[in-house]
Amino acid sequence: MTTMTREITKMVALLPEAEQNLAYEFVKRMVLAWDPDFTKLTLGERKGLDSAIAEGGYVGMETIDWD
Repeated sequence: MTTMTREITKMVALLPEAEQNLAYEFVKRMVLAWDPDFTKLTLGERKGLDSAIAEGGYVGMETIDWD
């Protein structure tokens, strides 16, 4: 998690529940507008994938953040 993500999380946690829900829906709409199928990779994810491909095309299950 980046520093900015942690800061955003802290700010949203300060809001009342109704406003937290509003913030969640707003972020969800932004993400869906950017990537309707959640298929784009971040720069870090792209580097990891490219590295795995260069090393034989295998991404081990232990390297995936399932949370």
